[in-house]
Amino acid sequence: MRDLRVEIDGRAIVDGVHLRALPGKVTALVGASGSGKTTTGLALLGAYPSGARVTGDVRVAADGPAGYVPQHPASVLNPARRVSALLNDIARTQVRDLPRHERRAAARKRILQALSDAQLPHAEALLRRYPHQLSGGQQQRVVLAQALLLGARVIVADEPTTGQDALTKSRIVDQLAALAARGIAVVLLSHDLDVVHALADEVLVMRAGRVVESGPVQRLWLAPRHEWTRQLLDTRPSSTGHEPPSDTGRPVLRVRHLTARHRDGAHGPTVVLRTPELALHPGESLAVVGRSGSGKTTLARCLAGLHRDHDGQVHLDGTPLPRSVRQRSRAQLAAVQYVFQDARAAFDEHRPVLDQVARTAVRLRGLDHESAVQEALATLTGLGLPPEATHRLPSELSGGELQRAALARALLARPRVLICDEITSGLDTVTRRGILDALTDLLRDRADVSLMLITHDLESARLAHRIAVLEAGELVEQGPAHRILTEPRHPFTVSLMETTARLEAKTGA
Repeated sequence: MRDLRVEIDGRAIVDGVHLRALPGKVTALVGASGSGKTTTGLALLGAYPSGARVTGDVRVAADGPAGYVPQHPASVLNPARRVSALLNDIARTQVRDLPRHERRAAARKRILQALSDAQLPHAEALLRRYPHQLSGGQQQRVVLAQALLLGARVIVADEPTTGQDALTKSRIVDQLAALAARGIAVVLLSHDLDVVHALADEVLVMRAGRVVESGPVQRLWLAPRHEWTRQLLDTRPSSTGHEPPSDTGRPVLRVRHLTARHRDGAHGPTVVLRTPELALHPGESLAVVGRSGSGKTTLARCLAGLHRDHDGQVHLDGTPLPRSVRQRSRAQLAAVQYVFQDARAAFDEHRPVLDQVARTAVRLRGLDHESAVQEALATLTGLGLPPEATHRLPSELSGGELQRAALARALLARPRVLICDEITSGLDTVTRRGILDALTDLLRDRADVSLMLITHDLESARLAHRIAVLEAGELVEQGPAHRILTEPRHPFTVSLMETTARLEAKTGA
């Protein structure tokens, strides 16, 4: 790639980028959300934003196609087709030269191998599911399996460890290293500096569409020359947690004997979550951690009324909540608000962000339009969004800006319980610290709000009062955050802490 420049409406979103990705090497692009990493990576596939003016030279010399693993995999997985059908479409094209009676078995073998290479266990059960029945991490690895099935010689991996726990992240690091060892050129777009340090041979640091610094990974880590690089590498959280509320009182949200299921067509329902007892008290923050596919998001969706197929009880202030969001009153909808991992998919791309945020106060609190807009604007700017950005369309905002807008929209409902599902997993270190600081300030300033933080990131979990650990759909441990992080009792929690420590040691963190 030589002197790549991509303009939209006269504004350069990538400006003068030079990049060389060699076979068997990992070239990493790092930078804040909106710095131009994804636009640069997609250029290797010949894909550009609609209406873009492109200059420069981009060439892919390797034999075979270029594969792409997007940050938000649900956007490229057909929601109406099972995983088996999505993978069969690719595998069938690769066995056409075989005798007809051998094709089905050969295609199946390729699919199972690709799923194994993508670190997806229990492949037979997973193949029967639809994309929406998978966690974000599982969706990510299905798309990686598609790229591996294609036989790609160049793979652009856009935030491949987004939403992944330490155990899975370690396996993804090993898998991408194995891809490079097979002579595949890997272009890694990532905010995860531990992963970049563990994998990359060369690093390009981007800001506002330009490469501000580049070089071998060890040199950048030991002696960064640009101020922005130094800011990115400063991973220390500015928040260090806070004391739990002194008077917890009656739980604002209580879960008892919750059993949730996914339906796999002819094979009937499969139990994916069992939670005997879980409580969230007023003013408290609870982090729910576990590996991808452990049931964290299913638990959150049950509480929010977005997953109806479950038994058990979910009480808000002692009153049972209907299982379906459609059966909940306006007051109940306002009381339990959900902030999604994929903020971009949660917004209407054709309406300004300010209007969509204000609409929450109109619908759930009965405010008039003008009052709602004024409150929305104050909330958005209070969370760090520039006033001029609030009038833009979602496509014109970075991931971090959209995540702040999604948080503002939920806060306009004046919730009792705020559920944040992996909302920092796709963000760079600087933006992630800003979001976590905003949540910490929110709990300090508004004692009437309780927070459930769904996360794979143990650094984020340290900010919570309590931690609950899920593994394979079971609630295996819960307790004060400090105790869980320093004296874990369940074998899975112990292995999670040990793997995190090994990954940090491997990367020099």
